[in-house]
This record gives sequence, C-alpha cells and structure tokens, in this order.
Amino acid sequence: MTDPLFILAAGVLIVVGGIIGLKLHPFLALLLGAFVVALMTPATAIEQFALAKGTAPAAAAALAKKGIGERIATEFGNTCGKIGILIAMAAIIGKSMLESGAAERIIRSMLRLTGIEKAPIAFLVGSFFVGIPVFFDTVIFLMVPLAKAMALRIGKNYLLLVLCVMAGAAMANSLVPPAPGPLFLVGEMRIPIGMMMIGGTIVGLFTITSGYFFSVWANRKWPIPLRDSLDARLDDIKAIAAKDNANLPPLGLSLLPVLIPLVFICVDTALGAMTTPGVPLTDSALGSKLVSLVRFFGDKNIAIVTGGIVALLILARQKRGSKEGLTAFVQTALMSGGGIILITAAGGAFGGMLQQTGISSRIADLTSAYQMALIPLAFLIAAVVRTAQGSATVALITASGILSGMAGSANLGFHPLYLGLAIGCGSKLMPWMNDSGFWIICKLSNLTEQEALKTISPLLVVMGLTGLVIILIAARLFPLV
Repeated sequence: MTDPLFILAAGVLIVVGGIIGLKLHPFLALLLGAFVVALMTPATAIEQFALAKGTAPAAAAALAKKGIGERIATEFGNTCGKIGILIAMAAIIGKSMLESGAAERIIRSMLRLTGIEKAPIAFLVGSFFVGIPVFFDTVIFLMVPLAKAMALRIGKNYLLLVLCVMAGAAMANSLVPPAPGPLFLVGEMRIPIGMMMIGGTIVGLFTITSGYFFSVWANRKWPIPLRDSLDARLDDIKAIAAKDNANLPPLGLSLLPVLIPLVFICVDTALGAMTTPGVPLTDSALGSKLVSLVRFFGDKNIAIVTGGIVALLILARQKRGSKEGLTAFVQTALMSGGGIILITAAGGAFGGMLQQTGISSRIADLTSAYQMALIPLAFLIAAVVRTAQGSATVALITASGILSGMAGSANLGFHPLYLGLAIGCGSKLMPWMNDSGFWIICKLSNLTEQEALKTISPLLVVMGLTGLVIILIAARLFPLV
C-alpha cells in the first residue's frame, strides 16, 4: 500500500518498536525508519509533494528520480546544516560554563534572588521570554546546563527544572512572533503581528502555568536524578559547587556566554522588523554599517560561536596557572555534542521522508469537509500534522495554509487571531521520536527515551489542551469583531 497514513503507521512502528522493543540506538532506528518510509513512497507522491511546495516541475521530477540513499542523505544534511553548529557550540558553552564556575555563579545569584523553592518558576518564565526572539533549540542549549548546575546545587528537582525549561521555550516558539512558525502564520491568516504577540503571550502564560503544575506532579511521581554525562560529570560540578565565591568568575562575566548570543539575536530580530529602505537609520553610511554589523553577529550560528569563544576565554581566565589546556575540555564537549547532532539529523531525515509521502495533503483532504467548530478543527489539524511529521513549525505552516481560505470565506463570529492561537497550541501535540527537538532535550538532559515519552510528551499535551480551552473561552467572551 502507498497511502501516506499506512506509510506513517509503518514508520512509527519501526522507530518506536526499534528503540523501545529491540533496544536499537536511536540513530539506527531513525535511519531504518527513514529508509523504510522512503522505500514505500512512490515517485509520483514525491513529485507531487515537491510541486505543492512550489518547486519547479523539472526540479520536482529530478527529486522523484533520486535514489533512496540520496534523498535520506539530503534531508540528513539539511538538518545538520540547521542545527550542527548550534549544537556543537552550545556543548562547548555548557561545558565551559560548568568548568569555569560561571554556571555556579549564576545559580548562586539566582538562588539569592528567588530562593530555592521558586527557582523552577524562574526557569519557566525565563525560558518563555527568552524563547520569544530566540530559536527553541538555542534556548534549550543555553538553559539546560544551568538547570544541571541548579539541580546539583539544591540537591533535588532536576526533572522539574528540565520540564520548566522545555515548557517555557516550547510555548513561546509556537505562539509568539518573531518565531518562524507564528511569523508565517500571521501573514497567512492576515492577523496583525502586534495582536498575535499580545494574544500569544497571554495564552502562553496560561499554558506554562498548567505546564508548571504538571511538571511538579511528574517530578514527584517519577523523580529522575542528575546523571553523569560527558559534558557535565557530577564530580566536576560538585567540586565547582564547593568553591568559595572569590574563586568564581564575577556575575557579569559569567552571564556573557548566554547574553551575547541572546542580545545579538534579539537586536537582529528587532532590526529586521523595523528597518526598511528609506528609514533614516539605514540611509546614513554609519547607520548602514552598524546595521550590517549587527546583522552579521545576529545570525544564530555566528552569535552562538561568539558566545562559545567568550565562554572559552572565561574558562582560560579561571584556569590560568593550571597545566590543563583547553583542548581536552573542547574535545569532551564535542564528543557529547556529536552524538546529539547525529541523532537529531537522523530524526530530521525520518521527518523529511514522511513529508515526501504527502502526509500533509492527505490530512488536508480528510479534514476539508469535517463539520465542526473552526477553532477545535484548527487545533486538530495542527496536532495531527505535528504528530505525523515531527516539526511544530511545519504543523503551523500546514494548518494555516489549510485554514486560511476557510477563515476568509466563513462568517466567523470571532477574530481570526483565535484560529492562529489554536493552530499554535495544536502544534504542540504530540512530540515523539520523529521530532528533532525531542532528541535535543532528551540527550542534553540525559533522560532515556522512555522517560522523555512519559514526561516531555504529556507535558506538551497538557499545555496544548489548556491553550485550546483558554482560546475557546476567550473567543466566546471577547470575540474582537
């Protein structure tokens, strides 16, 4: 059979069964799943998929003629191109901040500000607002090392801290522009970007609140200890935690590896939204050069490389007089990051092969005549697409494409903003092995696949459903029409 739904079921069975049942390494299971999906997908489906994306007919035909190995390798390489440098440099930043004591300094300062009991809330809210201008993956890379240091410092609640980081970053990524998915959505659904930012922030705060309560419950039910890993050995973190304040770097210096990428990316995002031809800032030679400089360092890869260099300089400062060089630290960090890159890229290849089956179009056909309220329908379509192919951004784009025409022609009793928010919440359901973000948080936090599936996946389901309820209530009480 060549029905995309049948191919999807086969892929899911191979990946989940291979990892959980046969105990295969996730890299091998994902590649095997990608191979089987690619083998079952007919050339006509691949060509139709490419044409639907706007690919030229000749290029679409050429893609359909490519061998299975070449198509898998292309998607594998595309994913590596998106996240390879980010993961490698984030591993270096995390290792350097732990070794230099920068993470310990930040944790001590945070504890003085919030107290031990409120530390998870600080991580939750912080990751949400950081996740608005910064890519989801980058937030995870920057915050998880801090969560590890905090968990060791307070001696408990490691899973709670990780889930709080995940909850905040995930909801910001799907609800608040200028994240890529919401940014596309506001254009497709003709929603004012300011309205989407305000609405997304309000709904996001409700959803992360429910996520926090779930995280507290999950942390009590399945307490998970902080484990040894190549980039964060417990003995090393304990030794740093025992240091006096005088032997730790200053707080301002400790924050630089995180703040430099964050500030550059945020400023670049703001410039992208504000600067247009004819604006005085870009008309002057000095202003133009300044904008170009910010745009250069605001590229996510260059920004995080800059943060990595600063983290290594801080480590070198703290290790001065020591016979240890930086090479060993960098090598250890890259060994850890390399495994994450391989698994994440394999997940991208599996998701890419699923997309080429035409699964999104198949779902669109099945739901086109589904008679129900548009808000739950928008939520459902996004949820099904996300579960099928793994990417929240693709789910946002697909669902908004399906519903933009319906929203425009239907006699809505509410503002299209609520449809956009429903799509954003639906795109949270349901993360599993075909999602590169699942593997990033799973491997960076040292959770097993089973632990991630019973904690991270239901966390996002709870938050997505909470968002749907809030949106339905708001659309009834404040239709904005």
